[in-house]
Amino acid sequence: METAGLVAELVAAYRGGPAPLVQMGDPVLRRVAETVDGQVGAELLGELVEILFATMRSAPGVGVAAPQIGIPLRVAVLGDPAGVAEEVAVARGRRPLPEFTIINPAYTAEGDEVGFYEGCLSMPGYQAVVARPESIRATYEDLDGTRHTQQLTGWPARIFQHETDHLAGIVYIDKAQTRSVTTNEHLQQRWAQPTPAEAARALGFPLP
Repeated sequence: METAGLVAELVAAYRGGPAPLVQMGDPVLRRVAETVDGQVGAELLGELVEILFATMRSAPGVGVAAPQIGIPLRVAVLGDPAGVAEEVAVARGRRPLPEFTIINPAYTAEGDEVGFYEGCLSMPGYQAVVARPESIRATYEDLDGTRHTQQLTGWPARIFQHETDHLAGIVYIDKAQTRSVTTNEHLQQRWAQPTPAEAARALGFPLP
């Protein structure tokens, strides 16, 4: 089925509400998503974005990419209330990120890499340390087709990279320190410190 048909089918089934999240093992998560270039009408694209936001809020999560609900398009939504302890927020550069849509996004590194635990709604139950640039120059289009360029740092930069990677068929575990992989339960019990330095020493993986 063509992409426009897939979107129409999804919208008919889940209009305004959350859609089921695709889980690891589904080929759509490993495909390079199509550039948005008029193959989906503006109204239908807007309804897809509404479903993405509903899915993100319901999960809950801080970002969802279209492939995560089965649609191979370069579209994602982001937003983070950053409801974490001050010590954690400072160490991770985690600050509130207002909800917004990114279409045909890209990024270039502008800072040194830092490693932190992250997870994915399409691979629930586990997290792993991923080294990512702390600062990036992000480019994307909004629903009106306006192109934006924005410098992002800290956790907002990490979220943007994570979701943009999804659109290239890349899942966070591809970039992770595999020795750092932990269940969510063990993360909370053992490695909930603001940085993964203690986990790196105990589990034997390097940090940038």
